[in-house]
Amino acid sequence: MELRFDFYIGATPEHVWHVLTSEEGVKHTFFGSVIRSTFQVGDDLAYVGPGNDGDETVHVYGKVLAFEPQQTFSFLEHPGPSYHANHAELQSRVTFQLEPVGGCTRLTLINDQWIEDHPSFANASNHWPMILSNIKTYAETGKTLDFGY
Repeated sequence: MELRFDFYIGATPEHVWHVLTSEEGVKHTFFGSVIRSTFQVGDDLAYVGPGNDGDETVHVYGKVLAFEPQQTFSFLEHPGPSYHANHAELQSRVTFQLEPVGGCTRLTLINDQWIEDHPSFANASNHWPMILSNIKTYAETGKTLDFGY
């Protein structure tokens, strides 16, 4: 099982990278969450924000696999504890790749290495296009999309 999306964004790789990894960018494009991580390979990572457990809900957590500024950001992820009792057993890999294309940036998201029968696959396939559209819009305009949440 693999999810793959390519988006072309009218911004530099440096700016798109900032949106993907800065507290400000993530908070605007990931529905109020922030990333907590040192971004060192092998270190912990968590997307934390408003949700089932209040403002400090852990939506996703895992380990950093790759962090090459303006190029690649990859991590193993588990759904947060409030989503599934067996969250530690549920895993996939998320990889963001940036590539300059003319005067824009191609952002490729690959979400793969899903364990068999992962209950979050359908949810991810619906939410990644929304998040990526939000990243594109925010990088290009400084505004986010209104999804009614």
